[in-house]
Amino acid sequence: MIKWFLRGLLALLAVLVIAFLVFRTPDTDAAEMRGKYGAPPSQFVEIGDGVTVHLRDEGPRDAPAIVLLHGSNADLHTWEPWVQALKDRYRVIRFDQVGHGLTGPDPKEDYSRDNYVADILEVADRLGLERFVLGGNSMGGKHALAFAVAHPERLAGLVLVDGSGGPMLKLDKAKEEKTSGNIGFRIARMPGVNLLAEQITPRSLIAQSLEQSVSNKAIVTPAMIDRYWELLRYPGNRRATLKRFSEPYDPLTEAEVAAVTTPTLILWGEEDRLIPVEAGEWLDRTLPDSTLVVYRGIGHLPHEEAAAETLATLEAWLAGHAVPPKAP
Repeated sequence: MIKWFLRGLLALLAVLVIAFLVFRTPDTDAAEMRGKYGAPPSQFVEIGDGVTVHLRDEGPRDAPAIVLLHGSNADLHTWEPWVQALKDRYRVIRFDQVGHGLTGPDPKEDYSRDNYVADILEVADRLGLERFVLGGNSMGGKHALAFAVAHPERLAGLVLVDGSGGPMLKLDKAKEEKTSGNIGFRIARMPGVNLLAEQITPRSLIAQSLEQSVSNKAIVTPAMIDRYWELLRYPGNRRATLKRFSEPYDPLTEAEVAAVTTPTLILWGEEDRLIPVEAGEWLDRTLPDSTLVVYRGIGHLPHEEAAAETLATLEAWLAGHAVPPKAP
């Protein structure tokens, strides 16, 4: 009996090993990814503590500066529609935050809010930005808002696009079911199962996750899916993702948000399933100087799903808030 049990156990282990080898998706090649996603105008800038940031700095150097921060598991390419429209009149900077894109993991595995804020300051200092407009989507919105709390003197304006950072709101049951997030983020939070995600990350999972995040499905192209899938598998990024999602959500307090006097533009997709529009309404009520614009039929990525509409709103707002750099 014991002999047959051991044979069965060994057979099961063999099946599991074979399945792992068959379905395993290894890391992408760093040099290949730099060639594919880091060609000019990309730069790789050392900002200290062993971090080399992948960034793009476009537009006239004497124009008002705008820094844009992507969301969780995204990268600087998410801002392409905005950058192409703005770079003739503004200096537009975007970069891959640690644990993302071609910047890769933080050497100290520090994915705290404070460390992300410190990186924003370091990038701004390295590029000689005295005052600038700071924008962010989702996680990037949280980091932008936290930067406004820590360094208000550096900001001429703040743009939050479906940004996190506020408290987790209590919604009614029907609303909670409607805004249940997406499969990729749920897996990243599941103990045990998420460990497999460091080695087994099928492209179909990324496609499903993206499609669940947006309402305008037309933006989820094969190229977009490939980019998210390949850069998530950039060496160290999957482990960084698991590290980030293993840490408790650390919202800014209502008092901290209420103390932000920086003029703020809040853009939100009404059908956002990750961060409901109620979060944007809370920010608008709490921030002293804010304007909220909600887009119907749009999900978590308004800057891509409704590029023309959000740009029209943004450019009108920038005309009254972006400031040119001081003359030398």
